[in-house]
Amino acid sequence: MSLYFSIVMPAYNEEECIEQVVTMWTSFLKNTFPGKETKLIVINDGSKDGTKTILDRIAPGIDNLLVVHQPNGGHGNAAVNGYKKAVELDSEWVFQTDSDDQFVTEDVIKLWAKRNESNFIMGYRQVRYDAPARLVITRILKYTIFFAYGTFINDANIPFRLIKGSYLKKLLAQLPNPEPFAPNIFLAVMAKKAGEKTFDIPITHKERLTGTVSILRWKLIKVCIQSFKELLRFRLELNSKVKAIKAA
Repeated sequence: MSLYFSIVMPAYNEEECIEQVVTMWTSFLKNTFPGKETKLIVINDGSKDGTKTILDRIAPGIDNLLVVHQPNGGHGNAAVNGYKKAVELDSEWVFQTDSDDQFVTEDVIKLWAKRNESNFIMGYRQVRYDAPARLVITRILKYTIFFAYGTFINDANIPFRLIKGSYLKKLLAQLPNPEPFAPNIFLAVMAKKAGEKTFDIPITHKERLTGTVSILRWKLIKVCIQSFKELLRFRLELNSKVKAIKAA
């Protein structure tokens, strides 16, 4: 079975909103692409609350929902495994978002309108409802990418991106090994350096009303330092990766 459009959604400890979010996005797929084969792929990343139980309860009644349970590997790992599943299902288009109900479905149409102009299209949280430390780190990351790679991406790690399925397959083949902590950043950098126009389209970002942020305080600083180191090391590989993407 091949899919026209799939949504990749990592989920971790979202019992308070997961049913509502799944209903919202599966309904969006049916309403936006009637008659097309679509799928919401939820990767439950070893949730410790009732997320797994809720997903297992609702999955049989939603025909365009695919639930995959995995041991906890982190958001980035869950996203990559979701991408791989979307590619395995031969998705023509792949969209990635989060399960915390901070985005609105209507904004996907803004990215969709640019699909004939790029293989890799991104949103941009112009007004972002996150902890101050995260906002500062995002800004530092933006300028780190600019100085390290000579390319400017407003929101390189945003979980709101539309990618052509065949192009995503090429990008995944060039991800660094071992898998980086924040692979979405590397996918964005490779796409941009390979000549894709990401557009960085302003989208709505809502305040988080349920659940808790999984990475806070010193751990947030620690993983950011790790990501910066990974990005700097990746400079040595980037040119060969970009050539491989263009040649594939």
